[in-house]
Amino acid sequence: MRHPVPGDPPVPTPAHAARAVVTGAGRGFGRAIAAALVASGTRVVGIARTAPDLHALRDELGDAFTPLPADAADEVLAADVLARHRPTLLVLNAGALPHLAPLHEHTWESFSSAWHTDTRHVFAWTRAALRAPLAPGSAVVVISSGAALGGSPLSGGYAGAKATVRFTAAYAAEEAERADLGIRFTTLFPHLAPATGVGATAIAAYAARRGQDSATFTTALEPVLTPERLAAAVLHAATDPDHTRGLREHVVTGRGTGLHPVPATR
Repeated sequence: MRHPVPGDPPVPTPAHAARAVVTGAGRGFGRAIAAALVASGTRVVGIARTAPDLHALRDELGDAFTPLPADAADEVLAADVLARHRPTLLVLNAGALPHLAPLHEHTWESFSSAWHTDTRHVFAWTRAALRAPLAPGSAVVVISSGAALGGSPLSGGYAGAKATVRFTAAYAAEEAERADLGIRFTTLFPHLAPATGVGATAIAAYAARRGQDSATFTTALEPVLTPERLAAAVLHAATDPDHTRGLREHVVTGRGTGLHPVPATR
């Protein structure tokens, strides 16, 4: 696990998150989020399809991390995990690696892949969180993408799927308010991160489209977003004392504090 370095944002302690569920916990952002939560004293249930990655993370983090190899888009799984573990923090991070190609080189299957994982799993878990419901004071942090705000012409339906992730979190926050559930929602829009599978693949594709190598393309992104900085943003969202209900949205970058509020549009 990477240790903090000067310039990293502070990692707060999630006082309200004795137990958390992190989807897509086996690699990339999800792995860093799970590690940061455990380091802060939170017990984490980590879900991913890749059992070896989860068990390796359990070896690293110890008994505070419970690996659960499963499909995060399974609605029955979501309801069962919430009933069994009663988390007060959900981090919805799971997603498919998009096929990178111009529009005319996609099939409908490749174009729509993110809808069946990224979007569907956020729908399943936000629905389950409202129906359970989570305890008052609980937090749901949804990982969307910068592509939801700016598009991604080589990613097929990925940007649209991530935009629907955003809308789903907003709708869930509205329903939580209407029912006075005391559940707060945060949606994060991370920039490209070279250290993640999605980020590295996208950088390679867009660099090639410009006739550049990945290193040259990445230089324009500096300071780059790291998984650890995204994890710190998640912990901030989970513990922000000024956010007690409703929805907040932040772009996450490698610059400054890393968190940049998205202006309200509704």
